[in-house]
Order: sequence, then structure tokens, then C-alpha cells
Amino acid sequence: MSSSYASLTSALKQAGLRLTPQRLAICRFLAESREHPTAAMIYEHLRPEYPSLSAMTVYNTLKALVELGQVNALGDCGDDNVHYDADTSPHINLACISCHRIMDLPAPQIEALDGEISRASGYQLLGARLMFYGLCPDCQKTRVL
Repeated sequence: MSSSYASLTSALKQAGLRLTPQRLAICRFLAESREHPTAAMIYEHLRPEYPSLSAMTVYNTLKALVELGQVNALGDCGDDNVHYDADTSPHINLACISCHRIMDLPAPQIEALDGEISRASGYQLLGARLMFYGLCPDCQKTRVL
């Protein structure tokens, strides 16, 4: 399930964080993005509209959302930056090690595995991620081996 703007903001509020315009903008960006942004990407995108936004606010908000199970921290895709995904539903992420784009691949098998793991373990799963690394079709065309 992709975290909606309402679920992201509700989670922050329940965690006791004030819903400042900057935090609301971060939540909106995450809910609407399909880019798997880094903290720096979020900061650079929002800074022109919110001059008082600090990088620390972005990092702290992302940290809180990850801890609340509303956002997944995907790690890097060969660029040494942590990427974030507000879609916490079971799916596969495909990361290109050349251009560093990450795309989602729906996978019914992963959804079935998620349910099986939950039933077998008794865990209330908050999300799942599976990352495959490789070269996207565009980079395959331009890469010289």
C-alpha cells in the first residue's frame, strides 16, 4: 500500500511531531513521488518554496516516517545515497547501478509471500522490500562493455 499524504501526516502527529508547513510539504512530496528520492533530492525540490526548510528537518522527518513504518529506506543504488519509498506494499524495486534510477515492479508472488510470512511468524508486517540491482534498458544501450 502506498502511504497517502493523510497517513503520513497522521503518523507524524501520532508520534508527537508538530505538523509544520515544511513537514507537510515533505509528506506531500513523498506521497506524490514515484522517484524514490533521496533526502537531498527532497530538500532541493522543496527549498525554493520553503526557504526556512533545513536539511535536518528533511532527515529527521524521513527518520520518523521510517521508524513509524510509513516509508521504506531502500539504501543506495550505487550512488552512496539512501533512497526512500512511500510505497510500503510488498513489491520489487529495480535499481540501475549506472543512472541510479529505481523503479517499482509489482509482484503478486511477493504479496503472497508477505501474507505467508505474517501468518507463519505472527508478525504484524509494516512493509517489505526486495531490491534487484542491474542496468536499466536505457543504460544497457549506451554502456560499452
